[in-house]
Amino acid sequence: MSVRWLPRYRAFFLILLCIIGIQLFLAYKSLDIVGSNNGSGLEAEAESSDAATASPARPRPVAGTPQPRLTAKQLGFEPQCDIQAKEAISGLQRAQTKDCRQHIAQIACSIQAGRFYATQLTTTCPAGNHTANVSLGCYRDDKDHRLLGGYFSSFKSSNSPSRCVELCLQSGYPYAGVQYGRKCFCGFDTPPSASKLPDSSCNIKCLGNAKEICGGFYAMNVYETGIATPTGESRVRIAFLLTLNGRALRQVHRLLKALYAPEHVYYIHVDERQDYLYRKLLELETKFSNIRLARKRFSTIWGGASLLTMLLQCMQDLLKSNWQWDFVINLSESDFPVKTLDKLVDFLSANRGRNFVKGHGRETQKFIQKQGLDKTFVECDTHMWRIGDRKLPAGIQVDGGSDWVALSKSFVDYVTHPRKDDELLQALLKLFRHTLLPAESFFHTVLRNTEHCHTYVDNNLHVTNWKRKQGCKCQYKHVVDWCGCSPNDFKPEDWARLQATEQKSLFFARKFEPIINQAVLLQLEEWLYGPYTQEYVNLHGYWQSLYDHEDQHGGHDDLARSVGDSLMRLAAKQLKVAPLELLELTHYLHRDQYKGFLVRFRARRDDPNAKDLYLETRIRPVQQGKLARNARFSKRLRNFEVSTDFDQKEQIARNFAKLMGPNSDLVLSYTYQGSSDSNSASHSYNLTLLWLDPLGRLQDFNELHVEDSTTDVINHSKTLLKQPLTPGIWTAKLIGRNSIYAQLKFLIAPLAYGNGQPLQSVDNAQKRNGGLGLSLPEDFELPVEWQQHLHNENEQFSLRQEAESHGKLLGVDLHNWIDGLVGKFFQLRESCLEEAQTDLPLPLCSETLWSSRAPDPKSDVEALLK
Repeated sequence: MSVRWLPRYRAFFLILLCIIGIQLFLAYKSLDIVGSNNGSGLEAEAESSDAATASPARPRPVAGTPQPRLTAKQLGFEPQCDIQAKEAISGLQRAQTKDCRQHIAQIACSIQAGRFYATQLTTTCPAGNHTANVSLGCYRDDKDHRLLGGYFSSFKSSNSPSRCVELCLQSGYPYAGVQYGRKCFCGFDTPPSASKLPDSSCNIKCLGNAKEICGGFYAMNVYETGIATPTGESRVRIAFLLTLNGRALRQVHRLLKALYAPEHVYYIHVDERQDYLYRKLLELETKFSNIRLARKRFSTIWGGASLLTMLLQCMQDLLKSNWQWDFVINLSESDFPVKTLDKLVDFLSANRGRNFVKGHGRETQKFIQKQGLDKTFVECDTHMWRIGDRKLPAGIQVDGGSDWVALSKSFVDYVTHPRKDDELLQALLKLFRHTLLPAESFFHTVLRNTEHCHTYVDNNLHVTNWKRKQGCKCQYKHVVDWCGCSPNDFKPEDWARLQATEQKSLFFARKFEPIINQAVLLQLEEWLYGPYTQEYVNLHGYWQSLYDHEDQHGGHDDLARSVGDSLMRLAAKQLKVAPLELLELTHYLHRDQYKGFLVRFRARRDDPNAKDLYLETRIRPVQQGKLARNARFSKRLRNFEVSTDFDQKEQIARNFAKLMGPNSDLVLSYTYQGSSDSNSASHSYNLTLLWLDPLGRLQDFNELHVEDSTTDVINHSKTLLKQPLTPGIWTAKLIGRNSIYAQLKFLIAPLAYGNGQPLQSVDNAQKRNGGLGLSLPEDFELPVEWQQHLHNENEQFSLRQEAESHGKLLGVDLHNWIDGLVGKFFQLRESCLEEAQTDLPLPLCSETLWSSRAPDPKSDVEALLK
């Protein structure tokens, strides 16, 4: 360009230079942001500790201004130092108890003084944790009959013997082979001597390292990975460590049936809060000498340091027991085997003394940041508080990945009984007590840096159903100051992943939840053990406990007991018996369809000399919905419902029974069906969801934008309502500019209990059932077009008086009010009797297909004794 044009475009050049300068500055700043805010679960991005809870938003301090000093009056004690770390200050402001605040402050001050963590450690791993690959030489391969037929991969630019050996070692193969520069093969079978070729036949350079040879044309350089193949040696004994949570008793029984053999042992830790599961499994101890439950129990949270503490304690218990075992494998109720127990025993018998863990498979510094290993966490008040950055000790190799492991007895003894003079292990134990997801890194890091390093195998014997897009939704931020990921449940559409484990040294898969999908479990069982017969009883039924009268009562089951008692009274009235006691509530599904929940109760006929009756009634929850008939959008709207506990990972509301009360966090979900009409793909809808309380007042609203799609899309919308909610019949309306697309009436059930006790005072009743507040701000201006959906002031006044009166009810009057509401939203479908009675025309529960007393042989663990 000629110089004479420069003056004319001078302004343009100046603007361009400014833009480039701004972009360079932002790029520089973004490096710092990425480096300090990466998240957990190996994929998710971190949130600030202020954003990690649902507490009201606080004004953020302006950058560069000093953090406000916490006073002794605010904390309830005088801290040892003037705490500077903003994450620690945030944690102290949010912690609920004085003990927790003192714990956080003590650690924060120790870190600030530089006396908490070790700065330098010395590894005791001989030879720097390197074991040379053993070359067996060059062998002839055949296209139709592969020399190593277990697994194949092609590396276009990175193949080398060490890369291939590492891949095959991770997958559990004893042999690895490179061929044609880029190909990597894995296998179990020893190459036959008849296929041996001169070394010169393997003459193609590796694409990942030109100084090495990677086979030739149908010629393969074969290496041993270090894993042994099964031999005739004595078979190992396994200690299965089951760490359980929840109420899926029948699935635990099913898992035990799949794993059981008299020569192995089964040690079970049930979360301290799960009274039902602990009580039921404790019954197995008197029937099986090799099944025992941990007496020292922990309340663990996702990502918590208590998970590692629990594992180490259980491993100590196993070592103290009289049981003989060689390996410990930890499993949960969501695991299930993908190979028979004999194959697992054969594999471990050939690899005695090795330790099977799964590494992160990525660049270590990236893993450290994404896992939050460079942060200090403190667990208290059932929360993991992030209190600041930290520098990991120099001189050691940091590793980690999965917390599902298979460890040798000698290594378990080493990590659970640290010597006082073992500075390395003592320092690592302290480090990981204040680490997020510590069990995902502790065993790996100890293995890498101690004399056990040569026993490290990068394969935890598991396949996990990771779907990062669905599983990384920060669903645990209510218990941890971090974003985390969780694997998805296996479903029939994931069957190919399970089949792919057949030729690999993988023995377990996770996650499975029969309450989400049982079909894939049945498919897996038939794959392993052969097909079920057509006469197999209740093969497609599944039952899971919701409530049990022997549970320790508290505020957590006030709602279930209130509605359960009401349904017991309604069922008893229909059957013309007198209700005595609610015993159980149980979810029931058939062919993965929710069929309702079962109310089991004790009752009596009018005759005072009559025996107590034990009955069960199947209940179907209903919500009263209407869809616009002629609206194009409404015709494709399905599963329009209000519930709680929406699982973004599985795209389902886990409150199957639709029990909602004054303290419930409501969420509306729906499925928008995909359209095969390509012309409709351009449509989109801007809609408003109105939440109306029993007084006809607007409590909240959500703006929804729905795009047309060729596939079904599940959407959900949360609402933030002031609690306690007004009990009664609520309405959710989905409206457009001029019309109603959908309307749903649902029940917020009144409570008959408070903190586990029947309501006996008007004050307590009003606290639970007298909620009349408004969630929207007082200055909120209601759009004129919405007013037609609300009650007028006179109607609201009348309904308010009625609600105030209801909120004071106690005893029989309270029960009658609850029964009147519950009867509109829960249908009584069928009933049965546990013992034959001549004057009650009901079937025996054991002869029905739906009752919790019906036979369920697939989960009958006692069949192992027969």
